[in-house]
Amino acid sequence: MDAHNAIMREIRGLNTQSYAPDEPTRVWMDEDNTPAGVVRSLTIIMNTGGCRWARAGGCTMCGYVAESVEGGTVAHDDLMTQVEAALAHEMDTVETPADQVKIYTSGSFLDDREVPPETREAIAERLVPRDRVVLESLPDFVEPQKLRPFLDRGVTTDIAIGLETSSDRIRRDAVNKYFAYEAFEQAASAVTAAGAAADTPAGIKAYLLLKPPFLAEGEAVEDMIRSIRDCAATDGVHTVSMNPTNVQSYTMVNELYRAGGYRPPWLWSIAAVLRETASEPILVVSDPVGAGSARGAHNCGECDDRLFRAIKDFNLRQDPSVFDEVDCGCEAAWEFVMAEETAYNQPLIS
Repeated sequence: MDAHNAIMREIRGLNTQSYAPDEPTRVWMDEDNTPAGVVRSLTIIMNTGGCRWARAGGCTMCGYVAESVEGGTVAHDDLMTQVEAALAHEMDTVETPADQVKIYTSGSFLDDREVPPETREAIAERLVPRDRVVLESLPDFVEPQKLRPFLDRGVTTDIAIGLETSSDRIRRDAVNKYFAYEAFEQAASAVTAAGAAADTPAGIKAYLLLKPPFLAEGEAVEDMIRSIRDCAATDGVHTVSMNPTNVQSYTMVNELYRAGGYRPPWLWSIAAVLRETASEPILVVSDPVGAGSARGAHNCGECDDRLFRAIKDFNLRQDPSVFDEVDCGCEAAWEFVMAEETAYNQPLIS
């Protein structure tokens, strides 16, 4: 892990861009499947001082810290200006407020250094009334009192945790993430207990990474299926978001990709996982970033758009038969890769 961190710090040091502290990184409207059904969502990527772990080196595939404000902290007033900008975008886009607001910092919303307690309180007050919020955090920052600004206002609160995999070995050696599955389980218990104490539902949305570096395609699919089943068996976890690795700047994955040593997952792999886990007692969704591009999950180029639309359809309906509508000759190439690719000869087909 020390070696990974040293390399990641060196790669991230190449970044010379800067960002305004009073502007959110991204804002958009979308639909999401939740335990309460399909709802309209406002997603806010807040620009903070960046993930604490990423500042130390961080995950091999994550380049989001490169979009963070230099210096490690952003003032309360600037963070609130970001929220107001996101809400203004919402008002310009739709006639009525979204039922759900998802707040990501590309780090931890519950880390006091990224988002101070007074800011969390002010954001909670500003978002009422909403039915549901999703707040991003690493498990070590999950404490019941940090959820209270939302729970005490009767807002169903989900904590989104970048678990990546249920395998401690893969999370440590391939992703370079420091916590163990036990910490994830403890966070899930804490969130559930906080919700029960406030008499307001609270749960976990686990983010899993499909095809970390150093895993062959078949190994990655097997790991994802196993991880989804482990999450389904963990109390408090109601949703898994499967994130296929995409190649981001200023990351180890980007260096491997440029050297011909990494290929993002096939879209067929996403479909295979969703088919296999559709009967699990948990919501499983996927929104492949950069789908169809060389740096994102892709197939041959001819069927990418059709399969991407099928994945989006599955997210809302949870019906694996949507994949029966997509047929392409490149599926045979994917099957060959699944059978023959190994970690030491990847990518077998680019």
